[in-house]
Amino acid sequence: MSKKLAIITGAASGLGLALTKHLLSQNWRVCMADTNATIGDQLASELGDDVLFIPTDVSIYSQQANLFAKAFEFGGQRLDFAALNAGIDDKQSLYSTKEELDERGGPKELNLVTLKVDLDAVVQGIWLFKYYARRNADKKGGKIVITSSAAGLYPMDTNPLYTAAKHALVGLTRACGPRFMAEDSITVNCICPAFVPTGLCPPHVLHLFPKEHITPMSTVLRAHDTFLADDTMSGKVVELSLDQLYYREQPDWANDSQRWLGTESKSLWDEAYLSGS
Repeated sequence: MSKKLAIITGAASGLGLALTKHLLSQNWRVCMADTNATIGDQLASELGDDVLFIPTDVSIYSQQANLFAKAFEFGGQRLDFAALNAGIDDKQSLYSTKEELDERGGPKELNLVTLKVDLDAVVQGIWLFKYYARRNADKKGGKIVITSSAAGLYPMDTNPLYTAAKHALVGLTRACGPRFMAEDSITVNCICPAFVPTGLCPPHVLHLFPKEHITPMSTVLRAHDTFLADDTMSGKVVELSLDQLYYREQPDWANDSQRWLGTESKSLWDEAYLSGS
C-alpha cells in the first residue's frame, strides 16, 4: 500500500512547517501549500522526494482546487489527511478612525481578506477534501484537522475579524463533523491553540511575550496525533494550553425546547434543506 498523503496549508512556516516535518518523520507524503513560493520551493528541495510544494493562495478557489487535484495525483489517487491551517490576522482595523472615502463621501468597503483566508478557505477546503476522499483508491474517507484558535473560544478585541472567523470554525466543526463521519468516514475536528510562537506574531510582541504563557509546538503536534490515531472522534474541539489538551463541549441547552430543537427536529430540517441536494 502506498504512503499516506497529507495536504497542509500554511506549510512554509510555523505550525504548518512543524506538522510537515512531523508527518514526514512518520513516513507520510506531504503536499505543502503556502503563498511564499521562494521558501516553499526551498523547503521542498531540502525535505526530499516525499514532499510536493504547490504555491497556493487559499482565498482563491481556483488555486485551492488546483492544490487538491495535484495532491491527489501526487498521492497516487489517495488523500488521507488535510490540515486546514493557513491563517492571517486582521488586515484593516474595524475600529479605524481614518477611513478611506469613496466618491460619494462614504467609507470604502472594509478589507475582509481575513475572513476569506481564515473561514471561507476552510469551508472550500472541506468541500474539496470531501470530493477526493470519496474517491480514494485504497480506502474511502479520511481526516481533516482545522486550525482555529483560543480566539475561537474567547474574544480577542484587537482582532475582531480573526475572532469571528475562528469562532465560526468551531461551529462549523461541530455542525459537519458528526455527519461526515457517519456518511463518508471523514472525521472533521479542530484545534484551538493558545499562544504558540509562529510568524503570525509580530516579532516585537514575541520578544515581550511571557515565556510561562507560551504553548509549545509539541502540544500542537500531540493534538494532531490524537485525531489522526482515532477514527471515532469527529466534530470535536480541543483547546491547547501549555502542555494540556482540553476538549471543549458545546454550551448546555437553555431549556427542554432548545434541546428538542437541537436533537429531535432533524427530520424537519432535512425536509427543508436536503430535499434538493
